[in-house]
Amino acid sequence: MSRSRVTFLTVLAALIALPLFTVAQTPEERGLQIAREAKARDTGWGDSKSTLTMTLTNRHGESSTRQIRNASLEVPGDGDKSLIVFDQPADVKGTALLSFSHLAAPDDQWLYLPALKRVKRISSKNKSGSFMGSEFAYEDISGDEPEKYNHRYLRDETIDGVDCFVVERDPVDPDSGYSRQEVAWDKEHYRPMRVVYYDRKGSLLKTLTYGGYKQHSGRFWRAGRFHMVNHQTDKETVLEWTDYAFGTGLQDSDFTQAALKRAR
Repeated sequence: MSRSRVTFLTVLAALIALPLFTVAQTPEERGLQIAREAKARDTGWGDSKSTLTMTLTNRHGESSTRQIRNASLEVPGDGDKSLIVFDQPADVKGTALLSFSHLAAPDDQWLYLPALKRVKRISSKNKSGSFMGSEFAYEDISGDEPEKYNHRYLRDETIDGVDCFVVERDPVDPDSGYSRQEVAWDKEHYRPMRVVYYDRKGSLLKTLTYGGYKQHSGRFWRAGRFHMVNHQTDKETVLEWTDYAFGTGLQDSDFTQAALKRAR
C-alpha cells in the first residue's frame, strides 16, 4: 500500500472518530440549559412541610424573630403551590400567604390578614413590595421556573470552595422589581448557592446566600439557611428551615382561599 494511501486512510479514520456535529452553545443556550437542569434535579418530591424561623435585622443591628410554618405542593405541568403561616409573635399570628406559581403566566398570591378577617389579593404591580417587613419581596416567595426568565451563562466561579455556574437571568414579567439577577448553581448538584439582585435601574440591590444543605429522601437537597442582605438599606433577613417532611399527603384542597383563612 502506498504511503499516500496510508495517510489518506489515517486521516479518514480520524475524521470518522469525531462527532458528526460539534456545535458550540451560545451563552443564552447554555444558561437556559443550566437552569432547566437545576429544575429537573428538583422534581418529583410531591409535597412537603417545614418550619421556619425568620430573623429581621435593621441597619442598627436590632433584631426580631418570627415563627412560621410552610407547606408546598408540586403541580405537574405548572409551578408549585405554597402556603406560609405565621405562628409568632402575637401581632402577626394567623397571617398567611398563599402562592400559586406558574410556568409563564404571572403568579397568583393571596394574603390573609386575621385582624381584618379578609383575604387580600397581591396584584402583579405590588409583588416587588416587601413581604411582611422582610428583605424578601413577594416575588421572591413564589417559584423560579426557567420560563419566567431569559438566561445567559456568564462564567464559572468558586463560592466557598464549591465550583459553580453563574447565570444571568432577566425577568420576563414587566412588573418585576428586578432588571436582572445573577444566580450561582453548584456544578455537582445544581443547588442554588447565591442570587444577586439588581433593581429596575440596574443598581445592586440585594444578595441572597444559601447554606446548611441537607439531602432528604435520598434525593432532594434543601438549604437550612437563607440569608438576604439589602445593600441599599443595610437591612438583613435570615430564614432558618427545620423539620422538613416529604410525602405528607397534602392535596389541592389544602391550598385554597378557604384553607388560607383556616390556616392558624
